[in-house]
Amino acid sequence: MLQGINLACIRGDRELFKNINFSLEAGGLMQVHGPNGSGKTSLLRMLCGLSNPAAGEIHWCGTAIRSLDGDYFAAVTYIGHLSGTKDDLTVIENLCISSALAGFEISVDQASEALKYMGLSERESLPVKVLSQGQRRRVALARLLICKTPLWILDEPLVALDVMAVKLIQGLLEQHLQQGGLVVMTTHQEIEITTAPVMQLQLA
Repeated sequence: MLQGINLACIRGDRELFKNINFSLEAGGLMQVHGPNGSGKTSLLRMLCGLSNPAAGEIHWCGTAIRSLDGDYFAAVTYIGHLSGTKDDLTVIENLCISSALAGFEISVDQASEALKYMGLSERESLPVKVLSQGQRRRVALARLLICKTPLWILDEPLVALDVMAVKLIQGLLEQHLQQGGLVVMTTHQEIEITTAPVMQLQLA
């Protein structure tokens, strides 16, 4: 279970949000909505443990994440709104290295299978700098096929994706939720999840 308790965020002199409360159970998805500048990315970074709330606490399985340290980070996969790929590395090198940095060593065969699923099997040896923005996003999202973490935190995962890729990600999300995983995500695009409860969190 992931809980947010009276969370607040301040940037400079501006309070982005306060008194944010939620409880997300295993198998549930929470979509975070709000206009630009409302603190959506800031909230996701708090949930990842990358920044601290101005007030309130985040709990994982009943314990404040600040006291869990590495045990919590090992349970989370975070993909930001930027793809985070390295231009001069090949597609398969990007996936292998990003997975290793996240704590998941994978073989070339595992990487190849994930990239094939994402429609990149004929591009795995190309440098990422020659790919379109949508293809770069597919490289980043291929990590979801490899990671074994229960909590996925995704910031605009559908940006730059075509209809076919959106359906692929929808299938991955539904499979993860059916297996008891949890997902927190922001998106400006419509995505239909019918196999799991969906919570809507609105930021002003």
